[in-house]
Amino acid sequence: MTIYVDVSSAVHAKAGLSRYAENLVRELKPLLGERLCLFQNSLGRRGPLPGWEGQPTRGIALGYKPWRMAVWLRHVFRWPMDRLLPGAALFHATEHLLPPLAHIPTVLTVHDLVFERFPQYHKVWNYTFLKSAMPLFCRRATAIIAISEATKADLQTLYNLAPAKITVIPEAAAARFAPQPAERVEAVRRRYGLPARHILTVGTIEPRKNLARLIDACGPILEMGLCDGLVIVGSKGWLYESFFAHLESLPWRDKIILPGFVAEEDLPAIYAGALLTVQPSLWEGFGLPVLEAMACGSPVCASNAASLPEVGGNAARYFDPSSTEAMTSTLAEVLRDAALRQEMRERGLIRAAAFSWRHTAEKTVALYEQVLRGTN
Repeated sequence: MTIYVDVSSAVHAKAGLSRYAENLVRELKPLLGERLCLFQNSLGRRGPLPGWEGQPTRGIALGYKPWRMAVWLRHVFRWPMDRLLPGAALFHATEHLLPPLAHIPTVLTVHDLVFERFPQYHKVWNYTFLKSAMPLFCRRATAIIAISEATKADLQTLYNLAPAKITVIPEAAAARFAPQPAERVEAVRRRYGLPARHILTVGTIEPRKNLARLIDACGPILEMGLCDGLVIVGSKGWLYESFFAHLESLPWRDKIILPGFVAEEDLPAIYAGALLTVQPSLWEGFGLPVLEAMACGSPVCASNAASLPEVGGNAARYFDPSSTEAMTSTLAEVLRDAALRQEMRERGLIRAAAFSWRHTAEKTVALYEQVLRGTN
């Protein structure tokens, strides 16, 4: 019997969701063998997933937005979509979109419920959809994967879900994130025009990432000469206009570098070349850049909110994300102390090694088998 895993987010390259789906199926393949079948929307218009051209794939030709609307309407009117999944034993929805299925058990991965905590940071249509659809998806899923204890707690608190329905299975840094040769770091730094001594942050430019406070916090650090610039790696997301307007008003604007999209193969060297990496988010379901940076040997400073302390453990330094002054103080403390940074690098490498996609896949398959036993 076939186990379908939705890789639509990877085909559409949707930031962190893409990394989750792509890394998961890569490790599921040797564990499931011929039982694994990929599912995607926009089939025939996008994809297949690069490197998976020979893998069995099913799906639908609808693009992302029409597919999302079709799923929602089918849920409302209780019109199952089982026919899209011939021979299915189980369907795994890896992003926040669960098709209605009458006779096929389902696993739903919930990455976060940020839209519930910060509705003002979402576009109206997206918030309206998630607010109405996510509670329904969570109730109708056979089992739920939460990528952190923080997300599990939100599912219990906000949706009153039974703890037994939720299994916490964390993410991990991909194998390519590792310490880099000095010549590789220097070559990539020159290619992107990055200063020799810089602070790095990685993530989509959107309000939840708290980048406006970060650029303010870096002003005193730049004035003290503790670094030569702040590098913000990430594409524009949504509601970013106020951030760019604020950025242009700063006296230290020329010290803020935005390379935009960075090739995946260059990202490890960019992490490795930073004096430190900072994750200032107001909320994260997991915070994968924390582990990626640690795996590359970059010291990490992060927000003390949500899952980030859970991910970084004792290898990172933390600050209150609502306080620009706290952020400045923490970053300055680490930048002033080379011995502290070396200690954080060593602890970070150990911390990142405690997570692996193979372990994530093994726990995911164990949940599949548990669901299948319970539905037989």
